[in-house]
Amino acid sequence: MARETERPLRADARRNREKILAAAVRVFSDEGLDAHFERIAREAGVGTGTLYRNFPTREILIEAAYRNEVARLCDAVPDLLAALPPREALRAWMGRFVDYATAKLGMADALRAVVASGGDPYGHSRDMIQDAISTLMAAGTAAGALRSDIRAADMFAALAGIALTSARPEQRDQAERLLDLTLDGLRPAPPRLPEG
Repeated sequence: MARETERPLRADARRNREKILAAAVRVFSDEGLDAHFERIAREAGVGTGTLYRNFPTREILIEAAYRNEVARLCDAVPDLLAALPPREALRAWMGRFVDYATAKLGMADALRAVVASGGDPYGHSRDMIQDAISTLMAAGTAAGALRSDIRAADMFAALAGIALTSARPEQRDQAERLLDLTLDGLRPAPPRLPEG
């Protein structure tokens, strides 16, 4: 967790930090709370000293890794909207959401330990994700590609449900089908023909 008085990181330090956070998500997802810092450092391609300088405790590393995953998910929205039509951007983001949720479920024990120690890894994550969904939905609605009566909170609940029921790798095909089904339900209704 960065402090307000810290200087911006050099490019190489920033890259090392990103590699550590990505490796931490993978290792904590695989091994849970028992993951060793040495394995995380090895997976990140850095020394353990570099890891400990950036993240002196397990709780700080877990919280930073989780928050980084949320930020990566939400920060993808502008690039997706710039590269794809709004409906396709939403569908691509929905797949990323399932990836994020799967990693979060893999880290569940580690995240619970952070909460038990007084940390708050989830602070603002729900708002950030709902803001990302709102941005995607608004773009789709403005383009006439999505219904305008769906709230971001409802979409978030639907995506969370899909992620919970399809979290294992062997269930990914089911998750993709459910995401497609959800997206189909967002199509705007065809205009009504005048009676008579």
